[in-house]
Amino acid sequence: MKTELTGESDRIIESLKRLMKSRAITYKELAARVNLSEVSIKRIFSRSSMSLTRLEQICQALDIGILEIARLSTEQSVDAAESLTLQQEGELAADPNLLACYYLIANGRTGLEISEELGVEEMKVRRWVVKLHSFGLVELRSKNCARARTSSSIVWRKDGPVRRLYENKVRQEYLQSTFSARHEAMHFRSAEMSDASCRVLLRKLERLALEFRDLAELDRALPAREKRSLGVLLAARPWVFSMFESIRHHPMEG
Repeated sequence: MKTELTGESDRIIESLKRLMKSRAITYKELAARVNLSEVSIKRIFSRSSMSLTRLEQICQALDIGILEIARLSTEQSVDAAESLTLQQEGELAADPNLLACYYLIANGRTGLEISEELGVEEMKVRRWVVKLHSFGLVELRSKNCARARTSSSIVWRKDGPVRRLYENKVRQEYLQSTFSARHEAMHFRSAEMSDASCRVLLRKLERLALEFRDLAELDRALPAREKRSLGVLLAARPWVFSMFESIRHHPMEG
């Protein structure tokens, strides 16, 4: 006998759809992975109802556990914003304390954990949280807990106050590494590519950014001791190494 999902099924289905979108997996591809027709898979998703066995099959096909997708659907609304208003960014840029506090809240930290992380009294953290609430950045849940109104992976405005204030410093600090330690990697490639290939590559980078966001949301509820802050830089642009320009103007003998 099949046990049907109830209650949170709509949110679980929406989370599955979002995960598929971020990983560029079509209904046709998912159907092939679970040995169903594309029509059957679409029917399952449109009805927002499936057996636990079927959910397990779909999760395995998407390389995610049932508990993880359940946590994702519970911890974040699929409509959660990824960016702030210009005014909200201005408030954070004007006060490093609020910016640090908001970043930690967005990543699931409690008031006590923020107090320990920043080395300040818990009462001071509460005052910061109240300010963030007044700016519409968090919702208060208890004396020692608040929740950010955005996803944990915030997209700062390209011309916004936060990036104007911190971008150059972040770039310099981030790249000062050999990228050879645990949980570190760097892959730099340069080649001549067609416009079509450039467009394909940029779409893939965008999808990877979406997958980073989804993984961050999955881990938002984990205890602080099981997480670490991780930065990922995804970039591509038309570029020629300056060495070529110097050779054009001052060719070397040889």
